[in-house]
Amino acid sequence: MHFDSKQLVRAVTASVLVAMISLPQNVFAQAADHVVSSAELQKATVDASRTRQQNLDTLNQFFSSDKAQKALKSAHTDPQQVKAAIAGLNDAELAQMAAKASKAQADFAAGRLDDRDLLIILVAIAALILIIVAVR
Repeated sequence: MHFDSKQLVRAVTASVLVAMISLPQNVFAQAADHVVSSAELQKATVDASRTRQQNLDTLNQFFSSDKAQKALKSAHTDPQQVKAAIAGLNDAELAQMAAKASKAQADFAAGRLDDRDLLIILVAIAALILIIVAVR
């Protein structure tokens, strides 16, 4: 038996072509499934910006009330410093603090919290915000 290099190359090429033809086409198409269109990226960016702005508005409203201003001043905390620190939170931290503020406001409105409890929560959230921003 004599092996010819040309025959070996032909056999290998034929084997590779048969393997490629026999594989399902979706194996090669899977790479295209991971491509995100620019419209989807733009929509995701707009949604993230809208959510961030809603969370910023929630916290700013929470800290803008007269009770909040008085509570922060009684805790020797500058309300403007807290508002400035809010903008420095990342999206996850901002969402978490906004959720806590919304829950505290809802509990207060439902009568589950009194003024003292709301003020304690308000000062605690403000302290958390300032600590998070200071640690960075």
